[in-house]
Parts: sequence; C-alpha cells; structure tokens
Amino acid sequence: MMKIVDDTSSEDGIDATCDALGVCRATYYRSRRPRAYGPRFHVRCPRSLLAEQRQAILDVFHEDRFSDLAVAQVYAILLDEGRYLGSERTMYRVLAANLEVRERRAQLMHPRYAAPELLATKPNQLWSWDITKLKAPATWSYFYLYVIIDVFSRCVVGWMVAPKECSKLAEKLIADTCERHGVERGQLTIHADRGS
Repeated sequence: MMKIVDDTSSEDGIDATCDALGVCRATYYRSRRPRAYGPRFHVRCPRSLLAEQRQAILDVFHEDRFSDLAVAQVYAILLDEGRYLGSERTMYRVLAANLEVRERRAQLMHPRYAAPELLATKPNQLWSWDITKLKAPATWSYFYLYVIIDVFSRCVVGWMVAPKECSKLAEKLIADTCERHGVERGQLTIHADRGS
C-alpha cells in the first residue's frame, strides 16, 4: 500500500493519495522513517530505589511485629526508631509491586454453613405457621389470624382468629390441630419464620 502511495503521489500529492487509499498520513510517513534496530536501553531514574532498598522495605513488613499493622503505622514506628526507608507512598508502591497490598490485620475466617432446608415427603410431616394482623372495625384495633399450613399439600390444617398475639394461644392452636389430625409426638416438624 505504501508503494502505491510512493508511485502515485508525484501526480496527485501525498495528501490526496492517502485520502483516496484510506491510509493515514502519519502511518505513511512513519513507514518511510528508518527503523532503529538493537536493544533499547532503559535509563533508571536516579531517585528510584535500588533492589536492595526495595528488599529492605519488604523485610521490614515481613517482621512479626509489623505483620498486622497498616503502612502508616509502620512508617511512624520506623521514624520513631530513627529509621527512614522511604515515604509511605513508596512503601505502598513496593508492596503493590509484590502483590502484598491487602488487609494486613489477622482476621478470623468464619466457615460457611449450609442453610438448613426443610423438606416434606408426605402429609403431616412438616407444618409452617404464622400470625397475620387484620384490621378491625374500630380505629387502631386489630385481630390476629393464626394459620398453620401443611408444607407437603399446602393445605391449611388449622387456623384461629384472636384479639391479641400470645404464645399460649399459639400453643393451644398447635396442640388442638395436632390432636384433630392424629399427629403423634416426634412425627411432626413445625416451622416458623423466626426459627423452628
């Protein structure tokens, strides 16, 4: 493509030829420039840390007394001791280059517990119950609907409407419903939304 631009640019000009061929002029001029071969030398900034200085910073952070301290705390302690290894930002830069910028405090890892799952394979094996507030005819007064549902069949097995929310009423409803359905002790699991 650059050969075509060289051949035809004497008649139409480089700008027009590049536009007609869809070639960027900067690309054309760059292709005509001689390439420099050989190794490229990277000049080290005179203020940058030497490898030994970077290692000294890492060694300080690997000491037991600094293992769970933040960079600012380590920096302040070193200054109190009369040692200067670099600025806080330099310490962060060295730690980041070695993938050590993280939470430095020792933290307790809690194991993941599986969420309990209740499964019913037949009727009268697992019931769920709850209380719902119903508006009464008078202002600021309510009735409380206690409902027990069989999880397997999704059928309401017991219910009661009461003027107040009370654990004694809930116990009586559950006992009466168990007696009515012939549920024996140890046969049934009753689940509530605040625990079982």
